[in-house]
Formats: sequence, C-alpha cells, structure tokens
Amino acid sequence: MTRAPVSLSLRAGPDALRIIRERGLRAEDVDVVPGAAGGPKWLVLEGLDRFLFGEFFRPPRDRPLHLIGASIGAWRTTCMALRDPAAGIERLREGYIEQHYAVKPTPAEVTRTIRAVLDGMLGETGEEEVLTHPWARLHVITAACRGLAASERAAVQMLGLAFAAAGNLVSRRTLGLHMRRVVFNTAGDDSPFRGLVDLPTEHRPLTRQNLRHALLASGSIPMVLQGVPIPGEPAGIHRDGGVIDYHLDLDFGSGQGIVLYPHFYAHVVPGWFDKALAWRRARWQNFGRALILAPTAEFVARLPGGKIPDRNDFYRMPDAERVRVWRATVAASAQLADELRELIATGRITDAVRPL
Repeated sequence: MTRAPVSLSLRAGPDALRIIRERGLRAEDVDVVPGAAGGPKWLVLEGLDRFLFGEFFRPPRDRPLHLIGASIGAWRTTCMALRDPAAGIERLREGYIEQHYAVKPTPAEVTRTIRAVLDGMLGETGEEEVLTHPWARLHVITAACRGLAASERAAVQMLGLAFAAAGNLVSRRTLGLHMRRVVFNTAGDDSPFRGLVDLPTEHRPLTRQNLRHALLASGSIPMVLQGVPIPGEPAGIHRDGGVIDYHLDLDFGSGQGIVLYPHFYAHVVPGWFDKALAWRRARWQNFGRALILAPTAEFVARLPGGKIPDRNDFYRMPDAERVRVWRATVAASAQLADELRELIATGRITDAVRPL
C-alpha cells in the first residue's frame, strides 16, 4: 500500500496531472514558478524553497524558467535567479526573521529595515546575477497607484484604499481605477504574461537602475511602508504587488509545461482585498497546468500555536518569542522538502498527487 504524505499536499490541474502521471515530476518539465504575497507566511515554505531552488532546479536548462512573484513572493523567486539560490534564500530568511522594531514604527522606519533585508538578500552582485542569468527569467509585480491611493499622507491613502476595497466588492476590474499592474521582467517580448488582460497591465524591463527599487516596491505594504518611485518610470508611486495579485490568479501563458507553485494554502485568493471574501477564489481555468504544493492541515496543526506565521505576530508576541516561533516553523518546513524529495526519487509522486 502506498503511504500518503502526512505533511505535504500535492494538487494538480488536469494538464499537470497528466504530465506527472506519465513521467513524474522533472525540472525540465516546469515552465513557471509563481510566488505569492503573504509576508511571514513564506517561512513555512523555506525548506521547500531551499530544496527546489538549491537542488531540484540545479541541472542546466535549454529553455527559460519564468519566475513571477508579488511582494515576498517576488523576493523568493529572485533568489532562484541568483548564482547560489539556496544561499540567497538563507540570507533572506535571516534578515527577515531578525527584523526588530519600535512598538509603533513609522513607515519610514519599516522601509529602512526592509530595504536592509533586501540588500542583504541580493548582496553586492545580485543585480548582475539576475540580469545575466542564462535561463531564469524574473518577473516582479508592483501596483502603480493613482489618485488618493498614491498619497503618502496616511489619512488620504487610507481613504483611497477604502474606495478601492469598496469597488473590489463589486468587481476586481474596478481596481484599475486606482492602480495598474506593472510587471518588471527580464524576459522581454518572450514573457508568457504579455497576454494579461484581466486588469490594466504594463510590462517594463528590469535593469541595474530599477531592480532594487522594483523589488522594494513589490513588498511595500500600504500604510506600513512608504511607497516607492521607480527610476525611469513616469512620476508615480508603486506599492505592494500583492494588493492586485495576492496569490497570483493569473493566465500563466500558453506553454506546455508545468506551473510549479509552492504555496502556503491549497487555495488561491486573487487580490489583497479578497482575503475576507469567501466567494472570491481563483478561477481554476488558470491552473490547468499547475501543481500546487502546500502544507497539510495536519502539518500546520503541529506548528507553534497551530498556525502559519503572519504579520500579526509582530503585535501579538514579544520579539524574542516571535523569533523563536518563526525559527521553529523554518525547522519544521524541512519536512515538506523531505517528503517531496522522497516522492520524486521513488516515483511515488504519481500516487500522491491529487486533482485540484
């Protein structure tokens, strides 16, 4: 009898399911790796990231691997495009866990701290490594704000976000009145995301001048961090890409390969304002060739406090306790990698994967 995974859930769309049942999960069959927004939730995936980025994708490729993310998902996928992805993930982990703030930090203070985490992750040569990578193609999503949502005055910005949230209750398309999606990327005209039409979308090249700015902007949570003007872009403020694309319910393009999606949940929430809207979940037609890897409910129940870390941990725990809990979550996340490694090596992944 096949032993089912106890920590890792594997759910696949019909096209991905067919590929995996025919030949297992192979790095050369993967076209796209998405990274969701979610702040500290990413720590539950740290073990999976180190395995996927440091081992699974290490063999050379003869075709591009497209990496797309918003917020912390953009930072994680950036590590894949570094010369040593596992070391990049480790630097991100250490900088992220060791954030420390005053009781009520200002957006300027949080921005300085987060910028230091980003600089530590990239190191001195990160831009060059990303821009010259032989096969990794990075796509960083930001939300270019307009009107009230672009203001750095807290009360005005909050009012703009309230208008955006109210319109979003009716339709996600109303977000275009307040912001536009910008995809900074290294893929040029070969980007599989050129066909995005669900919301106003612009595509811009990543350069040495804008890469750090785009990454900082992609993680700049409204009201928490300062907005970011990006060199070379029209006057305007860019904020967290997760406001528009929280879990990346996107058209991943017309490729034939797998969209390999490590995620904190087995479900996908389209935008930041949809978190509390139980009826607003992913359009599964976008996930026909996706394999979603997520921790099981049983695994999460074994984590400290029985939950995945989140941004409220900064408020509900003393710093020392938060660091201890986050490090315990990272240590536990190695189980997810161990299960996936075993499933791939033994061929049992064909039995473990289930339909979305």
